Amino acid sequence: MSGALFIIEGIDGSGKSTQIELLTARLNACGVDTVRIKFPNYASDSSALVRMYLAGSFGSDPAAVNAYAASSFYAVDRYASYMSQWGEAYRSGKVILSDRYVSSNIIHQSSKLNTVEEQTAFWDWLYDFEYCKLGIPKPNGVYFLDVSADIALGQVERRYGGDESKKDIHEKDVSYIRKCYNTGILACNKGYMQRVDCIRDGRMLEPERICDNIFSYVSSALGL
Repeated sequence: MSGALFIIEGIDGSGKSTQIELLTARLNACGVDTVRIKFPNYASDSSALVRMYLAGSFGSDPAAVNAYAASSFYAVDRYASYMSQWGEAYRSGKVILSDRYVSSNIIHQSSKLNTVEEQTAFWDWLYDFEYCKLGIPKPNGVYFLDVSADIALGQVERRYGGDESKKDIHEKDVSYIRKCYNTGILACNKGYMQRVDCIRDGRMLEPERICDNIFSYVSSALGL
């Protein structure tokens, strides 16, 4: 019997890794057998094209590689990871918690497109490509951390200590990150993701409070 798959999404600097850690701890405390994964899978050869893209090998502007081409880089990485690393655990009934997934292509790649019509057409193509053609599992829940671009960018700056050389081409492009945030909110409004409020009075909520909401969604889906 297949397990379940839950995704934590958000723009760079939104706190995805922290929420994965907190959610894992809460589910384990409830006796749920979990496996954590993260994309891109930088330790694998399957992410080679992703690494080249983010390093600027195909151009320093994210738009130098169109949404469909760039999405295929990430999709192959996910397929390889599923086939070689976590597919068996998923099929055996374990709960998989992922930092990014197909929804990251929605946020980061469709932000390159000019109209809502183009974006939603891309989403339809993306779902067919990854879930139908490649056959990776559909998630049971996708949770978008609603952290404004300004706050998220501040988190990125603190992460790298202001060292621009450590940033990839996405993180260096402020206007691109803002577009990604807006695309994420649009996807939430269209029902592709569940928005998770992370800000109160212009400041980040405590990570544990944010996790409270995510855990309520996940525990309900699992029938805990």
